[in-house]
Amino acid sequence: MDHDHMHGMPPPSSSSPSSMMNNGSMNGGGGQHHMKMMMHMTFFWGKNTEVLFSGWPGTSSGMYALCLIFVFFLAVLTEWLAHSSILRGSTGDSANRAAGLIQTAVYTLRTGLAYLVMLAVMSFNAGVFLVALAGHAVGFMLFGSQTFRSTSDDRKTNYVPPSGLKFLCSS
Repeated sequence: MDHDHMHGMPPPSSSSPSSMMNNGSMNGGGGQHHMKMMMHMTFFWGKNTEVLFSGWPGTSSGMYALCLIFVFFLAVLTEWLAHSSILRGSTGDSANRAAGLIQTAVYTLRTGLAYLVMLAVMSFNAGVFLVALAGHAVGFMLFGSQTFRSTSDDRKTNYVPPSGLKFLCSS
């Protein structure tokens, strides 16, 4: 049995991993030169990054600013959904299946948005990280903290729902 070719895959024309990365393809070049952006594994500053989608925001300063605004509002929206009355529900709605389905849909949306913010931060761009933090902070201040609540508000003031990313904290 031939183990050198890993189940029918041809070997690269160059055995150097760095030449494979520099050529941008696994076949060692072969006339094809694809430009690939390097994935950062440490935080970096700069507008030349990819966030959430391939090629976005690219190298344009305007698109980078749009990306930062998008991530900020994504984090604010996540906090709004986390602290909305729909997620808490009321005792009268507990038997209502439609209310339970709506509550589940909103929770699922909030969790999906939280994962999108997490994936944006995983671009390791320091600007994206800072606007994600700022978005969560502003969202919590507006919708979750006592800052803008009236004293007659009958909701629990110390309730902070767990984020959709609670598995990161548990071990």
